[in-house]
Amino acid sequence: MHEFLAQLINGISLGSIYALIALGYTMVYGIIGLINFAHGDVYTLGSFFSLAILGLLGATGELHGPALAIDAGLALFGAALLCGIVGVLIERLAYRRLRNAPRLAPLITAIGVSFILENAMQVWKGPSPVSFPAILPNPAVTVAGVAISLQQFVVVGLAVVTMLALQLFVHGTRVGRAMRATAQDRDAAQLMGIDINKTIAITFLVGSALAGVAGFVSGVYYQSTWFFNGFGAGLKAFTAAVLGGIGNIAGAMLGGFLIGIVESFATWLFGGQWSNVAVFAILILALVFRPSGLLGETLPEKV
Repeated sequence: MHEFLAQLINGISLGSIYALIALGYTMVYGIIGLINFAHGDVYTLGSFFSLAILGLLGATGELHGPALAIDAGLALFGAALLCGIVGVLIERLAYRRLRNAPRLAPLITAIGVSFILENAMQVWKGPSPVSFPAILPNPAVTVAGVAISLQQFVVVGLAVVTMLALQLFVHGTRVGRAMRATAQDRDAAQLMGIDINKTIAITFLVGSALAGVAGFVSGVYYQSTWFFNGFGAGLKAFTAAVLGGIGNIAGAMLGGFLIGIVESFATWLFGGQWSNVAVFAILILALVFRPSGLLGETLPEKV
């Protein structure tokens, strides 16, 4: 029973990272119907930006007190901001001119952007995994005989707070209303005076910033990063978005947690080589039996 609870907690922690990445997928798809396969690499770029900022601040080991709040906060905010800027540049340079093109064109372009980012990160940090400083103290609390670390609390808490903040932003602000209007009917939104280009750019800014947050959290949690991390994590986050209901913020979170739990239990029961089989089998089943996702949101057809 203790091992079961431990794997459940590990799965929720892993799923929190997938959920943060999936939020960016679901936002972009909900607005322009694009599966941005470069999004996973923006997540990896977030861990690289975090590492660079911590290096500039001289944070090479465990931090305490004000230093922890300041250095970790700057790394988190800086990674989110820089990834947001990268996302806006990607939308402006790679996707905007293809907005009304056949769907295959932006899809291929997204794959191309993914390769560009991966190779740029390989040149920047090299082909080998890079260690990430263990800046966060990691005491553990025992609950029902299972040790839960501070890092796990931080990862899950940050994911939940981010989702709630995003829900408030999308449903309670003028920009959020513009996003929802654009997602429902782009032409009608434009006729009502909404700046479509600006709204889509903000969507990429927010979605990519969330990927930057996930990159920082991943670095702190795993204490390492690698230029190719975004490929697998991006595919699993996309699976989470589809499973929960792509275009649905709460669905992305739900899907992320479920995918993390499935991967954790598959690794425990069958070995690590079967975890990907379990995850993508779920993707196939979701597409076959419930393509709208668990929360059942049906998006308008994009033209």
